Amino acid sequence: MNVLAVETSCDETSVALVRDGRQILANVVSSQIDLHRPYGGVVPELAARHHLELIDAIATEAIQQSGISWRDVDAVAATYGPGLAISLLVGLNAAKGIALALGKPFLGINHLEAHLYSPLLEHEPAFPMISLIVSGGHTILAECEGIGRHRMLGQTVDDAAGEAFDKVAKLLGLGYPGGPAIEQQARQGNPAAIDFPRSMLHDPGDAFSFSGLKTAVLYYLRNHPRFVLPDVCASFQEAVVDVLVGKTVRAATEYRARSVSAAGGVSINGRFRERLRAAWSGPLFLAPPALCTDNAAMIAALAYHKLLTGQRSEFTLEVAPSVGLGMDTLP
Repeated sequence: MNVLAVETSCDETSVALVRDGRQILANVVSSQIDLHRPYGGVVPELAARHHLELIDAIATEAIQQSGISWRDVDAVAATYGPGLAISLLVGLNAAKGIALALGKPFLGINHLEAHLYSPLLEHEPAFPMISLIVSGGHTILAECEGIGRHRMLGQTVDDAAGEAFDKVAKLLGLGYPGGPAIEQQARQGNPAAIDFPRSMLHDPGDAFSFSGLKTAVLYYLRNHPRFVLPDVCASFQEAVVDVLVGKTVRAATEYRARSVSAAGGVSINGRFRERLRAAWSGPLFLAPPALCTDNAAMIAALAYHKLLTGQRSEFTLEVAPSVGLGMDTLP
């Protein structure tokens, strides 16, 4: 089954073709980082306008890269939420149009659920699995018993981990996006130089909080005008990683998971991957960097498994900008 998928939930325009949920025939992603960098974050109107300008060319390029023709597409999928409403509208309506034109089934996919299972594009699953979604907009810990059978254990009560990286990078004058800039500086720093707080690390439950850590960095910079930039970056990064790794491994032990997985943009961070590998001795599934950021391949892969169970969406499906991660979140 060849599934064509469209992803425009935020500031990446992506179209992919995936065969049988595993073989990526094409995964074209156009990033808008340079477009939004001067503003220090994503501007929704600019993002949507750029999606509109690119979507036709990206879809054509994906078909060309895949080596198949439009008539070989068996189904079409798209992200319906969560994300920026006007960005989601572009991809969802483009996918509906393609499905109607081809006379093929259409399926709306939850962006968070696609992140959850994205590591399984390259790994055979070992359920039950504790999965961490860690990105600019979300930090979620979930227990997965099978594809489409999962429950959320906890999520951030304020800032997501990636959001904290961006905000701290702005405080430090490192620009946008913050994660790669802080990681680069942290390589030359001492992660034990500053004892930043590990919020909620030892609290019962599986929720996260990073707003207090961001504020602690702000106060440190005010009180130490001659701060050492690499040490601040390394210490901040270590505090985030301590919480992410500590709570993920604790949940895996508590719920007797066979495996652990992680996906989302922050999971690309080298220190996070190093610490998680050291802390968890069982099977560990990390999505490759190309599948950690927003991409249509993960949408197509999850759609394949849902299509096999007979799931379809009506063409009246609307975007759901604030939809969360649920058990089978398709409306």
